[in-house]
Amino acid sequence: MPRIPLRSLFFLLLAVSACTPRTPPGVSVEQTHEAAPSETPTLERRQHLTNLGALRWHQDARRGKGVKIAVLDSGFRNYRQFLGKGIPASVKTQSFRLDGNLEARDSQHGILCAEVLHAIAPEADILLVNWEPDNAQTFLDAVRWAKEQGAKILTCSLIMPSWSDGEGGGEVHRALTELLAGRVLFFASAGNTAQRHWCGMYSPNDDGWHQWRENTAVNTLTPWGKERVAVEFYGPTHGAFELAIHHGATGALIGRSKLHVDATKTCGRMVVRFDPEAGATYQIRVRCIDKPSAARMESFHLVALGASLEIATRPGSIPFPGDGAEVQAVGAVDGEGRRVFYSSCGPNSKEPKPDFVAAVPFPSVLRERPFTGTSAAAPQAAALAALVWASQPNAPALEVTRRLREGALDLGPPGHDHETGYGLIRLPR
Repeated sequence: MPRIPLRSLFFLLLAVSACTPRTPPGVSVEQTHEAAPSETPTLERRQHLTNLGALRWHQDARRGKGVKIAVLDSGFRNYRQFLGKGIPASVKTQSFRLDGNLEARDSQHGILCAEVLHAIAPEADILLVNWEPDNAQTFLDAVRWAKEQGAKILTCSLIMPSWSDGEGGGEVHRALTELLAGRVLFFASAGNTAQRHWCGMYSPNDDGWHQWRENTAVNTLTPWGKERVAVEFYGPTHGAFELAIHHGATGALIGRSKLHVDATKTCGRMVVRFDPEAGATYQIRVRCIDKPSAARMESFHLVALGASLEIATRPGSIPFPGDGAEVQAVGAVDGEGRRVFYSSCGPNSKEPKPDFVAAVPFPSVLRERPFTGTSAAAPQAAALAALVWASQPNAPALEVTRRLREGALDLGPPGHDHETGYGLIRLPR
């Protein structure tokens, strides 16, 4: 008997489970550019929808009608050319940037998220909204606007790590919880930061510099290219810290930031951004600038955007907004049901994280290469929630979440685990 490849067997099992009555049916942000859309969905797209259970729901005329989904993103450049060609023919838009420009950033990341939603829930209404970078209040304004427009589901595949303490706490999370009020479902990418994140207790050497591991007070940073690099320090800390970035070859100071936490705050943050030199590496140092004893019991998170970290910790790497209890964090698995190496992991708080995982990449008709990363995972979960909610329009948000958990395919140890959550997202029977 010929052997069936593991990848094929995994998808075969998903397809079978989608059709049998015994079981329920089934980056960091990347820059994208214009591509001519295909005329028809590919066989890969149809197979992906079958594995999710969506194709069967479509055949039963359950296509998300009456549900509004908001895409919170920054990448909507040239979205009009895709109206009716991968995304709905009509979408509602709003910008909360200071310049009011929905298309300010040269990226189509948000359009690809909208494509995923439209493929899975083709009759759902879609809203596109952005906000001012590094301005949490405008992000909250965007959420409020979406809610006022009647959106029952929000999806966000951008990460803003230092907007929380890395453990579901902080002022932005409190405000977001009040806005959602248990009546709106918020799905977020778990993040692609598993290999460029560190968290743990502050451990100073004799000079007060934090030791990332024993006798190592520097963490090497390797930029991916010419794009701007950000190093973000955040956590439930009350101590005063300093973050310093030095050139790896010359030792020259590239950037420094100091954190002083107000006693009324529950978390602190500091960020260093810089444009990297081609081929250069950099060294990250952290130290307490308060009395060393004051910070010995402090914990913190650090994440690199646009670069890799030599010393990283996978646990606890889910950033804002996915680390919040009010948000459903969605990680990524490959075609064999294994967590993709970059997909961020919990635990991040008292709540189990991540919540779900979705298979990536997602086949696109807007460009030749498929959409991947945890960015492609979050809108899949949001779209499935829209199908469930459309079939039960009076159900509370908690009931929709419960049904998604019941339909999920457990991939790891029985029950929730910190790599694949409650399992692979798919529609319940």
